[in-house]
Parts: sequence; C-alpha cells; structure tokens
Amino acid sequence: MVHNVVIIGSGPAGYTAAIYNSRAGLEPLMFEGMQPGGQLTTTNDVENYPGFPDGITGPDMMAAFRAQAEKFGTEFVEFKDIKAIDTSSRPFVLEDFMGGKTEAHSVIIATGARAKLLGLDKEKELMGFGVSACATCDGAFFKDKEVVIVGAGDTAMEEALFLTRFCSKVTVIHRRDVFRASKVMLERARAHPKIEWMLWEKVVDIYHDENKKVTGVQLENTQDGSVQDFTCEGMFVAIGHQPNTEFLGEEFDRDEVGYLKLKGGTRTSVEGVFAAGDVHDPLYRQAITAAGMGCAAALETQHYLDEKGLA
Repeated sequence: MVHNVVIIGSGPAGYTAAIYNSRAGLEPLMFEGMQPGGQLTTTNDVENYPGFPDGITGPDMMAAFRAQAEKFGTEFVEFKDIKAIDTSSRPFVLEDFMGGKTEAHSVIIATGARAKLLGLDKEKELMGFGVSACATCDGAFFKDKEVVIVGAGDTAMEEALFLTRFCSKVTVIHRRDVFRASKVMLERARAHPKIEWMLWEKVVDIYHDENKKVTGVQLENTQDGSVQDFTCEGMFVAIGHQPNTEFLGEEFDRDEVGYLKLKGGTRTSVEGVFAAGDVHDPLYRQAITAAGMGCAAALETQHYLDEKGLA
C-alpha cells in the first residue's frame, strides 16, 4: 500500500498537519516517534496558546490534538522512529528501526528539535517543576522569583533579558568569562539592573523540595574546583537546540546546526517532502508557530498531490 502522505513526528506541527490532511480525505499515516506529543509533553502548564484562558497542561493539549486528528481518520504508528527515507525513486520508501518499510507519495517532516541539556541526573526529572529550556514558554510562571540561567550565547542573553520582565533577579551562570554572544546582546544584558553574573562556575546538582519545586543549585568553580550552594527558584538552560534531522540524507539542505532549509513555504530541497515546526525553526520554537506551519505543510502537500495527480 502506498500512503498519500506520511507524517514523521508528532507535536503541534505534526498533529495539525494530520488534522488538515485527514479532513481532506488523504488518510495520513503518522509515525509519532518515541515521545508522542513531542517536547510539549514535558511542559507542566501552557498559558500562551490561544483558546485556553485558564491554561492547559502540555500532555492534555497534545492528547486533544491527537484525538482530533484520529477523529478525522489519521492512522498512528506509536513508539517507532524512521531510520531513513529513500528519495531516489517515487514513491518514497521510509525505513523504520525495526526494519519495516512504508511507501508514500509525500512526506511531512515534523520531528522537532531537542533542547541541549547539561547532562545532570535531575534535569529531566525536574523539567516543568522549576527547570526549563524555554524562557518564552515558562518565564511568566516565575513572577517575582529569583532564577538562574545557564548559557553564553545570544539565546542566553535574550532569554535572560526576557526573564527580567517577570523575575526579581536573573543570575547568568557561565563556566568561563568569555561569551559567544554578540557584543550588543552582551552589553544589553550587562547593563540590566536585574541581571547578575556568576562566572567560572558550572551547575553540578539541582536542589528541590518534597513537591519537586527547585530550591537551588550546586555550583562548582571551574578554576579551583570549590563547591558552593546557590539559592534560586528556577533554572533555565539556554545552551542551544539540536534539530532531529540526523536520519535524513545529504539531499536535504540543512544549515550548519542541522535545521532544514526551506525553499519558500514548507518545501524542503526534495520535491514532495515538506517540513513543519522546530525542525526548521531555530528562532521562534513555539507551539502556535509550529501548529501554523503544520497547517501550511498540509495544504502544500495537498496541492502537490493534486498537481501530480496522485491523490
């Protein structure tokens, strides 16, 4: 059986693409991956997505997205990742890690990007309970609180400045005294009265209370190895993201980090393959923008299939 469209990855982009394509009668097949719902399933509260004035948890939102896609006829493959896409002939052949092969006339890549973390044991456990990798997503939950942010690039400086809108104090932690951030961004952060600096330090542990709320971090000096405790109510990690594009071949144009380059709209460098969400977006990385691009990818997929007489 050759599927009209296969969607690789879930999350807001993938599920929205599935909703639009299933309502168009294309009966899409979705490989949800090993984390159905994507990064949003690790978010405790979502308050910035339109339509939820009282907020909603990330898992509940993704469950609703999935149910809507299923209602209109999307077929799901759970807990299975795609290993490679053979684009040398048509239809495309997608191979999963179990050796299974799936044929498709078109493909939407919505595999997202994963936040780079410090590698601490408690990071994932406390994600959404005071640990975050997205200030724009979670900053409003830290009103009048003191937080730390780990990072040295433009993203870290931008997020530190954003957090000053809510937090009483933001402390930047960096293992050196040299920053990757641009001069203008660094100067802007240094000039802000709410931002303080802990240089030549790295976070080696995270403290929390019985409710898993962050209460502080343990710092190790990178010059002399001394250790100290630092009180805070939240930790933001801003050391970059890695798009999940390692499974794609060289025919897919990507930037130096690995984000897919698009040729207008949602078209990748391979005709018939489209992309949506964080897999190509290093700038916004929001549920609402990912969902919008999922819609666009679905519509462009429909146009492609119509033009080729495949649907």
